[in-house]
Amino acid sequence: MAVSWRSWLANEGVKHLCLLLWLSLNVLLFWKTFLLYNQGPEYYYLHQMLGCPTETKATFGVHLKIVGDWTERFRDLLLPPSGQDSEILPFIQSRHYPKLYIDGPFGSPFEESLNYEVSLCVAGGIGVTPFASILNTLLDDWRPYKLRRLYFIWVCRDIQSFRWFADLLCMLYNKFWQENRPDYVNIQLYLSQTDGIQKIIGEKYQALNSRLFIGRPRWKLLFDEIAKCNRGKTVGVFCCGPNSISKTLHKLSNRNNSYGTRFEYNKESFS
Repeated sequence: MAVSWRSWLANEGVKHLCLLLWLSLNVLLFWKTFLLYNQGPEYYYLHQMLGCPTETKATFGVHLKIVGDWTERFRDLLLPPSGQDSEILPFIQSRHYPKLYIDGPFGSPFEESLNYEVSLCVAGGIGVTPFASILNTLLDDWRPYKLRRLYFIWVCRDIQSFRWFADLLCMLYNKFWQENRPDYVNIQLYLSQTDGIQKIIGEKYQALNSRLFIGRPRWKLLFDEIAKCNRGKTVGVFCCGPNSISKTLHKLSNRNNSYGTRFEYNKESFS
């Protein structure tokens, strides 16, 4: 019996031991997560929430899209008992807010958009979030950077999504107009699904309403226009959005054009 046991241990023991350890770690992780979840709101852990810090700001924003029961539950923990919709979380001193644990800061390939003379930034839906830090940086001061022309394309399915950063885009637009640099930033917003003509609600968003298009971007025409207006230059292409958009931009970036303009493709995605 002893020989049989040693033989089994030599042939199969290590394999079974590794499997047992793997299962034990998964069970431990499950129970740890379960217990932390049920200990109270102060132990909730936010994973991969994206903020918009800059060198001149002491605070940063957290943008959370409400999709599914987890995010709905977290919203209920933060918002007042009235349950009224609010774009900006009202701070109530008497409420007991959950404790947030944040990792970072982490680098992003989009930081390179400031190192091109011309950059094309394309966002799909919530994929606009990584660009917010870049836009805030330009709002603070654009002069220290190489960037002199920014094409900003944002595609969303519903009109309300544009309100996430409508104020920021309007401030950026007005800043460059006041500084007599209206060609510095080219903003184009595309509403891909709609039953009719819509506008971003609010008189202060009039500048954005004039840059709101119905349908999807005509990417080839867009690339041809950028190449024509920036002959012989290198354009940085940055994308955060669906794979379908990313693949199209990658393909067009590798295409030759008659203007001597070179497109360098970059990508970031949410894991």
